[in-house]
Amino acid sequence: MKTALVIGSTGLIGSQLLNLLLDSNDYLKVITFVKRDTGIKHKKLTQHLIDFDKPETYKHLVIGDDFFCTIGTTIKKAGNKEAFRKVDFEYPRQFATIALYNKVNQYLIVSSLGADANSGNFYLKTKGEIQNFLKDCNFKSAVVVQPSLLLGNRAEFRFGEIVGAFFMKSLSFLFLGNLKKYKPIEAKTVAKALLKIAQTNNIGFKIYESDVTQEIGK
Repeated sequence: MKTALVIGSTGLIGSQLLNLLLDSNDYLKVITFVKRDTGIKHKKLTQHLIDFDKPETYKHLVIGDDFFCTIGTTIKKAGNKEAFRKVDFEYPRQFATIALYNKVNQYLIVSSLGADANSGNFYLKTKGEIQNFLKDCNFKSAVVVQPSLLLGNRAEFRFGEIVGAFFMKSLSFLFLGNLKKYKPIEAKTVAKALLKIAQTNNIGFKIYESDVTQEIGK
């Protein structure tokens, strides 16, 4: 019976993943790191309220087997590129460094389809940079899932994503062959895939693009 560690447990994918972890027979304990109390109560759940910018206050708490990083934001929500990078690069790197030091075996992160450290798109570039960092870490297993456009009910309203999801779903029958990976994917499907992948005893660094994630998470 393992211990799962999670950051981003209040987000679109993270909230789905948390429910799956709490229901899973593979985990005896689930530890989340959050900025504010979520009000969620469960016999398996330990919730740590932390200041993400003070790792020295919680580094001793990052003890477990599988670390799930589903944290993420947008430049618009963060306010600027610097704030976005802190959430999507600095925090994942910070926790990965601590987890590695504390001998956590596996680190799984939600990235984005098209992530590339050499991209001219700041969002995709940042996602690519954290992937490259994890690739160079010495985790027994480092897993990246790269979903396409996410479907699901977010806590905050994102007009552009809603419009995009509507048209993408309407045209989903066109996403065949090499285009299959661009088909929109449900957040819960990504969460299910993360949970399943975590149990497969991966060795080394591996990336799962959206179409593969879709198949695993069915």
